[in-house]
Amino acid sequence: MDWLNSLLTTTDSIGHIVLLYAGVISIGLALGRIKVFGISLGVTFVLFAGILAGHFGLTGTSSTLTFVQDFGLILFVYCIGLQVGPGFFESFKKGGVTMNMLAVGIILLNVLCCIGLFFLVFYDGNGMAGENSRSLAMMVGVLCGAITNTPGLGAATEACSTIFGADAPQIANGYACAYPLGVVGIIGATILIRLLTRTSLKKEQEQIEQEIAANPHVTPHRMTLVATNQALAGRTILQVREFLARDFVCSRILHGGHVSMPNRDTVIHLGDKMFINCAQDDAEAISAFIGPKEEVVWEEQDVPMVTKHVLVTQSKMNGKTLAELHFSSVYGVNVTRVKRGGMNLFAESHLRLQVGDRIVVVGPEDAVNRVASKMGNSVKKLDHPNLTAIFIGIFVGIIFGSIPFAVPGVPTPVKLGLAGGPLIVAILLARFGYKAKIVAYTTTSANLMLREIGLALFLASVGIKAGANFVNTVVEGDGLTYVWCGFLITIIPILIMGLVGKLYCKLNYFTLMGLIAGANTDPPALAFANQTASNDAPAVGYSTVYPLSMFLRILTAQLIILLLCIA
Repeated sequence: MDWLNSLLTTTDSIGHIVLLYAGVISIGLALGRIKVFGISLGVTFVLFAGILAGHFGLTGTSSTLTFVQDFGLILFVYCIGLQVGPGFFESFKKGGVTMNMLAVGIILLNVLCCIGLFFLVFYDGNGMAGENSRSLAMMVGVLCGAITNTPGLGAATEACSTIFGADAPQIANGYACAYPLGVVGIIGATILIRLLTRTSLKKEQEQIEQEIAANPHVTPHRMTLVATNQALAGRTILQVREFLARDFVCSRILHGGHVSMPNRDTVIHLGDKMFINCAQDDAEAISAFIGPKEEVVWEEQDVPMVTKHVLVTQSKMNGKTLAELHFSSVYGVNVTRVKRGGMNLFAESHLRLQVGDRIVVVGPEDAVNRVASKMGNSVKKLDHPNLTAIFIGIFVGIIFGSIPFAVPGVPTPVKLGLAGGPLIVAILLARFGYKAKIVAYTTTSANLMLREIGLALFLASVGIKAGANFVNTVVEGDGLTYVWCGFLITIIPILIMGLVGKLYCKLNYFTLMGLIAGANTDPPALAFANQTASNDAPAVGYSTVYPLSMFLRILTAQLIILLLCIA
């Protein structure tokens, strides 16, 4: 059995390292599926499995653990940047400013609570060097656990290595102490807000239904109209569109018993039957001007027309607007809708296509097939992640994260590091990559796979490194103090900003639940909100604030250490 003993104890052996990580990650993921009161820790349990392995002496060389930890972190935050990038700047539009400001308020109060509790509980009055600096770093770990934000832990860990070097404090211990009550505290605080404000879930649901009825979402709407307005005779579709000042697409016209594919210059005749695609908000006004609705079975008309969902996989189409592609005038087809990330978008002329979009094309079959060929329409092509763009982005992100920025009053230049640099580059690449002819698209499954692998490697590494001192931290050290400090960091900001959002900003409670979950980047809290609500309001609130919140969570965690900690 010498071979087995060597495999388990030779820390510089490749076999030992692979076996260690495979065991820790697989055990952690298996235990993470266990639910307690409907809540599971998921991949975060890998951290606790790593701590257990480290406690019993199952470890690797310091350089190997550090490399795997940093590589996992880079992969994780970069994929998060690709995920949130397309919606990062759009999240400030359409009323999102108020919700994002509330989320920023929660984040700032989390930071203030963390720093305030440090000075109240741990600070000894002898300046920020030495033990005080290490205690503040540990409190940042508690902060990340209290808000259940693992990327923040990664950024803070990397910042600790910059400030303290090889002697950096194991802030993952503080994270592990605060995390369980952090999950419970976020959900409990949302329930407490409902009780304090005496909110009726039934009335909140009725309010949402009334808002939807009064202001329907801008979603695609299809209808057939008969041209009866005398003012339409001899007018082109473009002239009608400009007069109405409302965007619509006429994909088919039935005139004199024959179906044709109209374009912007097609002349309308009285009695023509027009198949209109428009935003739902504009449907009533367009119908009132053109004429009444009528049911027409277009498939039974004399010219065979087809509707096809075409996948945009051709990289040169990335970033082009629908107007630039001249679908109706050049190809004789109309694009009526664009499906992106599970959402239906109206095909406005200024809408920019992205690789991965699915466009709905209507027209003669041969013309539709020509458009499909131009767009690529290759599912197989999207099955392969664009590794070139991923590693170019990581390359640029690491360089960007290594640039020192001088801050007045701070002796050490501040760097965004291995977490902040790739994150910012990924966000910019996902949103504006088409301008540099870079396709940053990855399928949802590929992004999730890379992200989860990176997170699992990072958590396993941090846990293994922290495991040797975890018991001393919890039992003999300040573990219990970290627990109650973390709980206060969790609930105080949520209660304050939650009451402001409900009583002052008059947010719907279901939207507020999603906002709180998004501000803490906490999927279990979102799952609880979705179970409570019978609508999409929590998901809307979550997705509106999530991109900015994730960015600030990662940035603030490392800035506290870089700006306030002194080795």
